[in-house]
Amino acid sequence: MQLLIGNSILVVIAYLNHTHPALPHYDSSEWDWLKGALSTVDRDYGSLLNRVFLHLTDAHVAHHLFATIPHYHVNEATKAIKPILGEYYYFDDTPIIKALWREAKECAYVEPNYESSPNNNKGIFCDAI
Repeated sequence: MQLLIGNSILVVIAYLNHTHPALPHYDSSEWDWLKGALSTVDRDYGSLLNRVFLHLTDAHVAHHLFATIPHYHVNEATKAIKPILGEYYYFDDTPIIKALWREAKECAYVEPNYESSPNNNKGIFCDAI
């Protein structure tokens, strides 16, 4: 039972750090490492859980940009990259249960429409179901 609960928590965390209505998703013709790294979102799970998870959740963007950074420097890196990334930095402070419900409800796969914008490499965004 503990394994089921522990793995469920990890799945929820991974899902929420990689899913948000504002995040673009790319197919294989558009995706590259940087676009993938910037298609993540930082979420605040509260001071205790952020520390338990070694800031992998509230400094997730920095984790993807600097995969080898030690967890004890990731908050410092996050503060440094926020002004540099500007609109490409995503943070969501929606409560976890509400965010999980919203993402499950609003984020669905959307077929790309290349006819309307054949050179548009801005990704595929979530669409309300």
